[in-house]
Amino acid sequence: QVQLVESGGGLVQAGGSLRLSCAASGRTVSNSAMGWFRQAPGKEREFVATLNWSGRTYYADSVKGRFTISRNNAENTVYLQMNGLKPEDTAVYYCAARDSSAWSQAESGYNYWGQGTQVTVSS
Repeated sequence: QVQLVESGGGLVQAGGSLRLSCAASGRTVSNSAMGWFRQAPGKEREFVATLNWSGRTYYADSVKGRFTISRNNAENTVYLQMNGLKPEDTAVYYCAARDSSAWSQAESGYNYWGQGTQVTVSS
């Protein structure tokens, strides 16, 4: 059974940084495409970043240059380093894993989801 557990969310001032973690069990992150999505209040869940098996990354335009997705194979964990946070980054952030090793921006392309972690950025 695949489990994804996010952590690292919290309250931060605009311009600050947070690092989200996604600890995986039942799935090897080095063999899977992993992604981060977010859902703001009253909005649909949206793509943030993805990482494929070879380490190739892709980002939403809204976070490009500020966020970095990475993984630690030994810890079977995926990270999302968020710098230069803005109030519009406030959302619940979700980690997701695919059965495929190729990355995807589509929510429907992911098979497993974490429970989410809240990120709140104050102005």
